[in-house]
Amino acid sequence: MKVTKAKATENRAALVQAAGSLFRERGINGVGVAEISKKAGLTHGALYAQFPSKEALAAEAFAAAFKRGFERMTADRDGRPATLTDYLDYYLSFDHRDNVATSCAMSACVSEVARQDKVLCDRVTEENRQRALAMMAAMIGGVAASRAIAKADPKLSNQLLRAVRRIVGEVGGEEGQVDGPRGRARATRKRARGARSPAPSTQP
Repeated sequence: MKVTKAKATENRAALVQAAGSLFRERGINGVGVAEISKKAGLTHGALYAQFPSKEALAAEAFAAAFKRGFERMTADRDGRPATLTDYLDYYLSFDHRDNVATSCAMSACVSEVARQDKVLCDRVTEENRQRALAMMAAMIGGVAASRAIAKADPKLSNQLLRAVRRIVGEVGGEEGQVDGPRGRARATRKRARGARSPAPSTQP
């Protein structure tokens, strides 16, 4: 039976979502097309009608994940534009580290990307600004490393994530807003104390 254009679009979206979730949980090489098709509620034939290979599906799954990440990064917060602090507080959080199935695709699969076909590698080389590249590499590596040791040494895992959060914030030009809400509160109190203190005398 011929699949309608609307149904084909629906099938493609289901495959991309299923692949993205499974790749995060088990890695690109740890998941086969049969499992992806099953999770999406489709057959092998439906998958290959949409994508010529698993690598092509992975490339689209990563592209979709990057798009969602960018939308989340730039979405307004309570009616105000998002800031670097907002994004770092989300990305370098314990919750993001611990929920791999919904986390950044790169932090979940970074060690595998270089071994994949060019079609997938091209998806992760679109950003060319040196500072942004350095920050993203630190964030991806920080989450991946923190996640890797979270069970064996939870305290060290948390310390690692906080350290990356602080340094990336500094590199990005974040002023006095580190360590999430607690750091911002400390910075706010410090500024308030400074405002109340008399200016230093310039007289000898």
